[in-house]
Amino acid sequence: MENGTTIAAVPRVAVVVFLLRGKAVLLGRRRSSVGDSTFALPGGHLEFGESFEECAARELKEETGMDFDKKKMELLTVTNNVFSEQPKPSHYVKVFMRGVLADGDDQLPQNLEPTKCDGWDWYDWANLPEPLFWPLEKMVKSGFNPFPNSPQEEE
Repeated sequence: MENGTTIAAVPRVAVVVFLLRGKAVLLGRRRSSVGDSTFALPGGHLEFGESFEECAARELKEETGMDFDKKKMELLTVTNNVFSEQPKPSHYVKVFMRGVLADGDDQLPQNLEPTKCDGWDWYDWANLPEPLFWPLEKMVKSGFNPFPNSPQEEE
C-alpha cells in the first residue's frame, strides 16, 4: 500500500541480451513510459513455457532482425528491479544473457519496432552513451563487465 492506495502490479520476467561484437555492445534508445529516451539492451517479456535462450533469440529477431548462436549463449546474471515512476509502477525480474552473432559480424541491426525503439547501434563498452536505462546503468556503475574472460569473471 502506498499513499492509501494498493499497487496491483505483479512481478514480470524480462530477458535481455548483451549482444557482443569485439568490445562493443548493441544498444537501442527506448520509446516507453518507463525509461523513455534511455539506451537499453534488446529484450522483452518471457512467454509461458519459453526458455531464457528461446526468449532472447526471439526478442533479438523481433527487434533487430538479427540471429545469434544459441549454443554460445550464456546466462550472466539476474536482477530484481522495482520501477516506482509513474504512470504505472512495475516490478521486473531481469534475466541478462550474453550472445554472439550467428553469422559472424556481418549482420546489421534493423529497427523493426520503431514505436518501441529509436534505433540500434554498436557502442564501445568503455564509451557507452547516456543516459542508460536504469537497470543497465546500475550494473555498469557496479563494475559489471559482460565480456568473456573479464577480470571480474576470473575472481
